[in-house]
Formats: sequence, C-alpha cells, structure tokens
Amino acid sequence: MQDNLTYEGVFMTTDKDKVKRVKLKAASKLNQIMADYFYELDAAAKAKEPKIAWCTSVGPAEILRAMGFLVFFPENHGAMLGASRMATDLLPIADAQGYSPEICSYLRADIGAYLSKTTPIAKSYKGIEGVPRPDVLAFNTNQCRDVQDWFTWYAKKLDVPVIGIHTHRGVGKVTQNHIDSIATQLKDLIKPLEYISGNKFDLDKLKQVVALSKECSILWKKVLDTARNVPSPFTFFDGTIHMGPAVVLRGTQQANDFYQLLLNELEERVTNNIAAVPHEQHRIYWDGMPVWGRLRDHSELFSDLNANVLASTYCNSWIFSAFDPDDPFNSMARAYTELFIVRSDDFKETYIKEMLNAFKVDGIIYHDAKCCPNNSNASYGMPQRLERATGVPSITINADLNDLRLISDEQTKTNVEAFIEQLEENQS
Repeated sequence: MQDNLTYEGVFMTTDKDKVKRVKLKAASKLNQIMADYFYELDAAAKAKEPKIAWCTSVGPAEILRAMGFLVFFPENHGAMLGASRMATDLLPIADAQGYSPEICSYLRADIGAYLSKTTPIAKSYKGIEGVPRPDVLAFNTNQCRDVQDWFTWYAKKLDVPVIGIHTHRGVGKVTQNHIDSIATQLKDLIKPLEYISGNKFDLDKLKQVVALSKECSILWKKVLDTARNVPSPFTFFDGTIHMGPAVVLRGTQQANDFYQLLLNELEERVTNNIAAVPHEQHRIYWDGMPVWGRLRDHSELFSDLNANVLASTYCNSWIFSAFDPDDPFNSMARAYTELFIVRSDDFKETYIKEMLNAFKVDGIIYHDAKCCPNNSNASYGMPQRLERATGVPSITINADLNDLRLISDEQTKTNVEAFIEQLEENQS
C-alpha cells in the first residue's frame, strides 16, 4: 500500500535522542478490514449483486445499508488520492473540464482519477482494477454544496439515478422544524431506493443499522477522548487514519469490533503512561481538514517539537450522539443537522472553547484550506475572538486538503516552530 495510506503512528523513544515509530497493534486489523471492505465492493461490482450505492461521508448511509446496498464513499476516495499524493497530478484534468481550482479538491481529484482510469485502490489492493460502479448515488449537502454537483456529474456520466438531502446551514439551535425538514427528505428516499434495490423497506432493519451506528459513534468518541489524558496516547494524525471504519463501515459490526480493539489498546497505553509523543510538552488543537499528502511530515514536525496535535473538529465529525434506533428518521435528521460544519459561528466558538478545556489545549492550528471554506474557520475573525476569550494562542496554516501546490512546506515549518517557541515562552 502507499506510504501515507498505512500511517500507523505512535511514537516511543528508545534513547535520549532517537525517536522510533511504533506500530499500534490495532493498525494491522484496520488494514485488514479496509482491504475486506474494498474487496467486497469489487466482488459485488463484478457480480452485479448486491447493488452498490455511492454516498457522501455524512449522508444517509444507514438507510442504504438497511435497503441492502453496499456503500462506497467518494470523499474517502478523495482522501486516499490526497494521502497517496496522486491528487496533484489529477487535479488539472478536472480543471480542464471546467471545474474551478477554487472548488473542492476531493471532487476535482476524484473526477480526474475517473477520467484517467486510475485509483489508489488498484495500486493498494491486488486484483482490483477500479472503483465500483454505482447503481445509485445518494448525497447530503451537510458537508458542502459541492457534493451535489460532484454526484450529479457522475449521474450524467454513468447514467445512474441521483437522489439527495439538502441540509440547513448556519444552524444555531437545532429546532423541530429543522428535524422535520430533514426527516421528511430521508423518508422520501425510501420509494426510489426500493425501486432501485428491488428490496422492500424494513423498519426493523433500519433500527438495527442505526443501533450499530450509535454504538460506533460511542466507541469512536471514547477512542478520541483517550487523548484527554496527560500525556495523550493518541494524536490527531492517528485519528485521521483510524476514523476510516467510522466513515465507510458505520452501521456494521466490523466497525464496532475494531473500535473496541483500538480502545482497549489506548486505555492500556493510558494505564502504562505511554505517550503518543515522547516528552509531550505542548497540547495542540487542529481546526479544519488535514493536509492529506503531508500527514506523516506534519506528525513528525510536531513530534520533534514535543508537541502533540491531539484533538480536532474534523475527527469528531463522525460522532452522532443523537442516533436513536427507536426513532431512526428523526434521530438521523437531528444527528446530521447537529454537525459542527453546518452550525453557526456562535455555536462553533462555544464548541471549541469546550474542547480546549476538555483536552487541556495550549494552542490552536487553523488550517485554512483553499478549496474548502465550509471546513475552514479562520476567515471571519474566529481565531482572534477565541484568543481574546480564552487566552489560547493560534496560528493559521494556508494550504489545502489535496492540492500540494498550495502549501509551502518551508513556510509551514518556520511558522510552526515559531509558534511552539511562543508556547514555550508562555509556559516559562
């Protein structure tokens, strides 16, 4: 597999000066279940059964699974394109099709990969030639508007139906009107999905899937919360890889079994006082998307400075506390509308303040991603307001999730080093 697709991090020190990367035991299990996931999709695509649905990462995956679909997530594929560093060569291909360099680089890299007939899945998993062809595309605009255009492009190109949910933006308090609106849209998906799948909707199956997704959310939150310990046994960079099952296998027992395994290992590290970053001195919060093609570089940059980036808004995007198997449609509507990314700035600031306290954070990194304004919070004064309110300093990294042409590695390194020096002065 590609180097950054198998990032397995924690660090341990073996002598005074040398830091050695030590594999998390759960990482081998992660690699296996992700391989199984892609091979199952490939087999279904070749056999043309069961039916395959493409879904946005925080979309109606529970309904699709309950209707008997296997589910593929193009946003996950976009992240793989970034982590494997294939994206940079593919982005201009989509740009030439009329897609602006200002819009989502997941979308552009994925379309570029399709037009080039290439994928990191084929490079990583022997025998798989490409991504699985969909029988239906299902989107939810709670991540951004771009997913609608992304899926519509494929619907036209592949001549398959596209259905979707349109989510509210800038939400302060989630009201019953919000819930009713989204729940109605979720229910409206049932009839076309019955036709496409050939399966009759079964409410009990949906309740079972939602119950599994609820358990997944609980376990994933417990995994992330181990980073509240001082020192932390886990990093943000670990989280960006180990969140894979929460994204692509949510609603399955495989995901829940994996997170129980990972949680047991992290709790053991807490008990034994094993730190993800040796000599942890600084605890950092990351706001926004990761820079996928620089995961290892950024992990090592911070670790070398005795800083652990240990909490984030991004990894928490797959915690759906509102799921209730006894009320699946309304609880899904609430969960999908409570996401950080669709909330008002007032809500976001309160949320981040709570995270800073819970994880004993010393500083904040804002990633202002060029192509992802929906997941970037550094443009309208939030960093300054939060620093005045909390006293926690911050810096902004200007980059992108996939387009490595938009990041200066030297400037990032210089800025981060200066920021850590500032934190050290604050502590002295």
